[in-house]
Amino acid sequence: MFPKITNKNLCKSPNVFSNFATTQSRLYIMNKGTLYLLPNTISDGEWQQVIPNGVKEDSLPIRHFIVENIRTARRFLRKIGYTASFDTEVYFFELNKHTQATDIPSFLEPLKQGNDMAIISESGLPCVADPGNVVVEIAQRLGINIKPLVGPSSIFLALMASGFNGQNFAFIGYLPIDNVQKIKAIKNLESRIYKENQTQIFIEAPYRNQKLFDFILQNCQSNTKLCIAKEVSADNEYIKTKTIGEWKKHKVDIQKQNTIFLLYK
Repeated sequence: MFPKITNKNLCKSPNVFSNFATTQSRLYIMNKGTLYLLPNTISDGEWQQVIPNGVKEDSLPIRHFIVENIRTARRFLRKIGYTASFDTEVYFFELNKHTQATDIPSFLEPLKQGNDMAIISESGLPCVADPGNVVVEIAQRLGINIKPLVGPSSIFLALMASGFNGQNFAFIGYLPIDNVQKIKAIKNLESRIYKENQTQIFIEAPYRNQKLFDFILQNCQSNTKLCIAKEVSADNEYIKTKTIGEWKKHKVDIQKQNTIFLLYK
């Protein structure tokens, strides 16, 4: 209960207005919703193989979602057994390359009003090689509770299976498209492998995978190791580690297939 404001109270407690504001502020913080980070599948395999049932249970009561693509997010939610009506009960906020940065803070309004929300990645873990981190950054500033949920990550699964250093590694994201800049980037990554004992992990758009694979073979030392992890967790999963010299003798087709590239010594 808030304190009753009277002249008598004011005489006895000059800080009553301050106390009242503090109580209001605390209740406001307590009434904020929780932001769940909801993992997605990373292949077309059975979702039960990579998504814990607890994730499904956590998602069922949520009615507000921040997603990259509404259509694929709906498909994923239905796949794991989400039953609420998308037409009358559920609200989606799209966060992708078309989203204006000035619009993003408004996505969190349901949280401020006490509603739980979830960020769903297009693939794997939200905020890892995913734009959801900008929402979490704002939520952290607002004091909103963040709840990351367990799920698959092709990046970490590839690292696990590579045989490379899992205690010192870096995820680079995409390499430059320009060939001159790309050579510099690869040489820099290769240098860090040997100087810092650090595994280097990166990705490419699937339709440019084969070109990047050939580019790596042309520009890395023959004894440097490259792990190719394609379609991780799918029925056609392929994860192999070889030296650059060995890959030159046994090339693999990765064109238009989801692939993680890892370099190490």
